[in-house]
Amino acid sequence: MKAALVQFALILTAVSACCGQSVGAWPEKPVPSTSKQIAILEDKRLNESSGLALGVRDPSIFWTMNDSGGEPCVFAIDRSGKTRAKVRVRDAANFDWEDIASGKDEKGTPTLFIGDIGDNLFLRASIQVYQIPEPEIKAAGQPVAETETATPQIWRAYYPDGRRNAESLLVHPLTRRLYILTKSDDGKCALYAFPQLLQPKVSMVLEKVADLAFPTLIRVGKSPHDNCMTTGACFAPDGSRMVVSTYSSLYEWLLPKEKTLAEALQQAPVRIEPELLRQAEGVCYDSDSRTLWIISEHLPTPLLRVTR
Repeated sequence: MKAALVQFALILTAVSACCGQSVGAWPEKPVPSTSKQIAILEDKRLNESSGLALGVRDPSIFWTMNDSGGEPCVFAIDRSGKTRAKVRVRDAANFDWEDIASGKDEKGTPTLFIGDIGDNLFLRASIQVYQIPEPEIKAAGQPVAETETATPQIWRAYYPDGRRNAESLLVHPLTRRLYILTKSDDGKCALYAFPQLLQPKVSMVLEKVADLAFPTLIRVGKSPHDNCMTTGACFAPDGSRMVVSTYSSLYEWLLPKEKTLAEALQQAPVRIEPELLRQAEGVCYDSDSRTLWIISEHLPTPLLRVTR
């Protein structure tokens, strides 16, 4: 019996080392935080808001869009919940838009990236990301008529290990590299990176960066598996943090400069417990790289600020 117990302990140690995390590393207890509803979006056209990105050209603005089947448009909303712009992406189709991210292109131009990455039925041989210059908001405090972008740049890619569903698109603010975090019902997912040098007109193979396994968690008003399913993600504007949203929690990692992203993600995240939303689908950082904003997919659509 003693020999069997020793052997079992050695197996547990090996599994723990293989996974890159100690058993029980994912926290159940949240860090102290405060959630405050700042606004309800006035625009009823935003009935399935499925992503959130802080404006780079104008940080008082957030960008969002509707989920699959909606118009191929992005919306600018201000912090009072008013729509400040509706911009149609030329020659685009909303097959399954799931997330939006902001950053800069190689010339330093403020840019939006729209993730057409959803695949609930695992039918897609490849996914795509639309890249457009971040539109200018010309009328201060006033909504403007619908406009249209120039022809977008489209980046196509496929997973190296089979088809995946995903709802999270990230752009690193320092390297400008694109990442996708996949989603599964059991919490087992992975972070993938586009090639650092993007190639137009071809389907690029994604590179797996890290495997992650989000845990089940009991929270009143949600099922335990709601905590497993990833719905959005974002890097902080200064590159120091990364946050992932699920239907129940926010998980945040510190990203020390001396560690690679894969190494940083081997450390246990902190858990943040925001006010429950019906279906939290978008998250982003504010310009201070600490304050978080989240949004829900269903009407009425609340905009929440989360501070620690």
